[in-house]
Amino acid sequence: MNKAKRYSPEVRERAVRMVFEHEKDYESRWATLASISNKIGCTPETLRSWVKQTEVDTGRRDGLTKDDRERVKALERENKELRRANEILKTASAFFAPAALVWQPRCAN
Repeated sequence: MNKAKRYSPEVRERAVRMVFEHEKDYESRWATLASISNKIGCTPETLRSWVKQTEVDTGRRDGLTKDDRERVKALERENKELRRANEILKTASAFFAPAALVWQPRCAN
């Protein structure tokens, strides 16, 4: 299995900045991406995704920012936990409900 490379945030920022700075020097964005990605050692598609996310984060393109994505992920995780807790409570109440119907408190006479 091929292990994915991890690039430091500095390398990503520099590569994206290079794309924006040198985009006018090439006939297309893909040519720019291919040239710069060869220099930093990643694939053009990887660099394209970094550029796209930077454009979203800076407001140049529509989409979910990195912060929004993390927030949605956290809310989905919390929602899943709450649903699980609800199921546990429903099961527990169904388990104890018959006993509550049978149990009668004694009257102190």
